[in-house]
Amino acid sequence: MSGHVFRIVKRDELKSNKEFKVLGFALTHQLGVGKNPINFMDLMEKIVSLAKRRGFIFQSSEIYGGINGFWDYGPVGVETKKKLKDFWWQKMVQFRDNVVGLDTSIIAHPQTWIASGHVSHFSDPMIDCKQCKRRFREDELFSTPESKRENAKCPDCGGELTAPRQFNLMFKTFVGPIEDSSSMAYLRPETCQSIFTQFKNVQVTGRMKIPFGIAQIGKSFRNEITPRNFIFRSREFEQMEMEFFVVPAESSKWYEYWVNERLSWFHDLGVRKEALRLRPHAPEELAHYAKGCTDIEYQFPFGWSELEGIADRGDYDLKQHTTNSGKDLSYFDEETKEKYTPAVVETSVGVDRTFLTLLCDAYHEEEAPTAEEGETEKRVVLKLSPDVAPFTAAVFPLSKKLVEPARRLEHELRRNFSTDFDVVGSIGKRYRRHDEIGTPLGITYDFQSETDQQVTIRHRDTMQQDRISLDQVTLYIRDKLRR
Repeated sequence: MSGHVFRIVKRDELKSNKEFKVLGFALTHQLGVGKNPINFMDLMEKIVSLAKRRGFIFQSSEIYGGINGFWDYGPVGVETKKKLKDFWWQKMVQFRDNVVGLDTSIIAHPQTWIASGHVSHFSDPMIDCKQCKRRFREDELFSTPESKRENAKCPDCGGELTAPRQFNLMFKTFVGPIEDSSSMAYLRPETCQSIFTQFKNVQVTGRMKIPFGIAQIGKSFRNEITPRNFIFRSREFEQMEMEFFVVPAESSKWYEYWVNERLSWFHDLGVRKEALRLRPHAPEELAHYAKGCTDIEYQFPFGWSELEGIADRGDYDLKQHTTNSGKDLSYFDEETKEKYTPAVVETSVGVDRTFLTLLCDAYHEEEAPTAEEGETEKRVVLKLSPDVAPFTAAVFPLSKKLVEPARRLEHELRRNFSTDFDVVGSIGKRYRRHDEIGTPLGITYDFQSETDQQVTIRHRDTMQQDRISLDQVTLYIRDKLRR
C-alpha cells in the first residue's frame, strides 16, 4: 500500500447510497505482490465469493432465502475459526499464571441485565422511511446537528423519514411453559456480565489473588437494526472477552498494559501492522463509569472499523451487581488486610470480525507461471499464518494408483498437524484450490516416491518445491512452520 494514499469516506458524508457506491468503486486498494490492483470496494465481493466457494462461510438457511444477520461456518471455516479461538486462548489463558477460563450460559437471570443497565439503555435510535419502509440506524444517516435534519429524505427512495425512536437490541425469550412477563428472559448481548456475576465463585474456588483475569469465549446476540458488511455486524456472533480485576489505584497501569498486549496479539496473528491502528476514545465518547477506552481498528475495504475494545471500567460492574443482588462481591486482601471492590480492565474482541480481518488481510492476487513455458495466470492465494490456516498441509497422490501409500502418509501426519487429502483434478488444480484456502504446504506423492521414498513439498507463498525423505516430513514441516 506504500505510495497509494486515499481517504476513507463515510456514508454520512455522501448524499445517497448510490453516490457511496460510485465513489467507493473509484478507489483502489493495492494488495498482494502481483500486478493486479484489487478494486477498493470490489474486494468484499471477492471475499464473500471465495468464502462460499471454498467452504468458509455460508448464508444461514440459504435454501429458504436466508435470514439477514446470521451466518454458518462451513467445513474449512470451522477449522480456521477453531484455530483462531485456540490462538487467543493460548495467549490469554494457557500461557498466563493469572488468567483463568469460564464458560457461562447464554441465558442469565433477567435481573443481570437490569443491574447492568441493558434493559433501560441498550438501544439504538431507529428511523423508518414512510414510503419504502426501510429502517436505518440514526447514525447511518446523520452526523449533523438536529436542526439540519428537518428536511432529510430517505437515501434510497427520497421518501419522508420518521422521527428517531429507541430500539432495544436484546432478543427476548421466555423460560418455562407460560409466556408472560414473569417468565421473560434475554439472550445475552455480551459475555462479560456473567463473568462479573461469577467473580466471587471463581476467585474463591480458584484461590485467585488480585490482579487476575477471567476469560471467556462465547456466543452473543444483538437484534441489530441493519446488519451489514458480511460477518462484520451480525445478529448472532461470538466474542472473546477477558475481565482483569485489579487494585483500583493501579487500573491505569493495567489498562495501558493490555492495550499494548492486545495490539501485539494481532501482529502475532500475522495481520499487517500498517492496516491496524489504535483509536483512544475522546472523553465525550466514554461511558459514564469508564476512565478510558481504546479501540483496535483495522482498515477493511469499507473503512477503518473496530476489531477490539480495551476499557478501564472502574469498579462500576461489581458494585452494580452487589447493589442489585445483595451479595458482597468485594475482595479481601490477606496481606494488606484491606477489603475493596476491584476495578476492571476489559478486553473484548469479536471472533467473526477477526475472521473477516484474516480473510481481507491474507487475500492476494498475483501472476503465477503455468505449465506452458513463458505463460502466466492469475493466482488467488490466502497468505494465512500457519497458526490459523485451516490445514497445515495437504497430501496429493499424483495418480489414483498411488492413493493407498499417500493416504498412509496423510494419516501419519494427522497425529501432529491438521491435514487434508485431495485426489480430485489435476495436480495444478489441487495446488490452486489449497492456495485459495491458505494451506501453507502441499505434499505430492508421485511414482518416484515408490522407489526413492521421497515426496515433493511445495510452499504456498513462494511455490518453491523441495524433495524430502518420507521419514523426515514431520520434522521438515515443524522446522519450516516454526515461528
